[in-house]
Amino acid sequence: MTERGADTGYMFDREAETMARDDLEALQLAKLKRALDNAYANVPHYKKSFDAAGVSPDDLKSLDDLRRFPFTVKTDLRDNYPFDMFARPREELIRVHASSGTTGKPTVVGYTKEDLDVWSNLMARSMACAGARPGDLIHNAYGYGLFTGGLGAHYGGEALGCTVVPMSGGATERQVQLLTDFGSDILCCTPSYGLNIAEVAGRLGVDVRKLPVRRGIMGAEPWSDEMRAKIEAALGIKAVDIYGLSEILGPGVASECDTAQAGLHAWEDHFIFEVLDTETLEPVGDGEFGELVITTLSKDAMPMIRYRTRDITRMTGEPCVCGRTHRRILRFTGRNDDMMIIRGVNVYPSQVEAVLVGLPGTSPHYQIVLTREGSLDAMVLEVEIDPAAGSEADRIGRDVEHHVKSMVGVTCTVVMKAPGEVPRSEGKAVRVRDMRK
Repeated sequence: MTERGADTGYMFDREAETMARDDLEALQLAKLKRALDNAYANVPHYKKSFDAAGVSPDDLKSLDDLRRFPFTVKTDLRDNYPFDMFARPREELIRVHASSGTTGKPTVVGYTKEDLDVWSNLMARSMACAGARPGDLIHNAYGYGLFTGGLGAHYGGEALGCTVVPMSGGATERQVQLLTDFGSDILCCTPSYGLNIAEVAGRLGVDVRKLPVRRGIMGAEPWSDEMRAKIEAALGIKAVDIYGLSEILGPGVASECDTAQAGLHAWEDHFIFEVLDTETLEPVGDGEFGELVITTLSKDAMPMIRYRTRDITRMTGEPCVCGRTHRRILRFTGRNDDMMIIRGVNVYPSQVEAVLVGLPGTSPHYQIVLTREGSLDAMVLEVEIDPAAGSEADRIGRDVEHHVKSMVGVTCTVVMKAPGEVPRSEGKAVRVRDMRK
């Protein structure tokens, strides 16, 4: 077992993680041809969409030719609910996952045994990249069930050679007890739930900063560098970002390294990543913002061709100090479908968070409430006050209004809440409450 906290440059799959660019692109092209053949031959949706676009798998001669193929969007999955996006008969699959379906039909994804092996190994790679080591004790507080987070981290931890505690979300006092009693090395949960655990531990008189846990592997919701700083201070750990989405695979599509914490290493031997201008849908340059589009290269049961994630980010090919050669996805700034238009100004929840988190007198717990004033959308910001600043709520509220106006560019109403009044998350945080209807 690796010495606690030591940085040994460990990699789960060093050969794959340090491939030369020419070798990586040759591998991508070979895998992409197989993925397009699989999609066209076995998924009626893809045959229809490829034919309508006037392309076929035979037209792929280079990686640049992928841009000739049509996009896949979330409504395609809903229109083919539940199993018509599968490239294998349902009887040949060994697992399905699904989204919550809170905004319509859920999106359903399926896996063959080979798909689950790929997923487990990519999660193991990601967790090692984030600082987990064989023999570590992993406290897994991601939700189990149809959500891909819990089982993704579970099987990834086992593939890495770790001991996994399948705690799932909720029962936060017991989470604190087991973290204390078991002496876990790694905490897996959403960023907002990590803060919740720290808060409950404080009420129980437990200083989690003194526990053995040294890394937090956190994802499933957007979070800012300011939120990371809060989490690291509250838990006494290094908090590392991990990325994935169920339509593509689940968690493990990309991961930060704990060496640099400077962008998510995108596993390009299993996916092709494009960043496209949100208006023209043409490629942007290295380091420029756009929408992330992903094509799967290794999924048999449910290939995804040019899936529009709606995530807004940028990528860089600059080398990382950790030695991995895959391009990195830099911080997500929001989602196309999360964007709010407040009095004519485009606003992402992440922009509001970046202003709030770390602002003196506030805690990191907040909600954005959308309302309607005449023909325009308006924003009410409910912010929980820091317990030590309770007598200054009015002044702090005015400070929040000023900072949001000066840094985001919108005027909002700020309502300061007492400690504990903003709902806590046991999974993905609900940052926006829409009251416009």
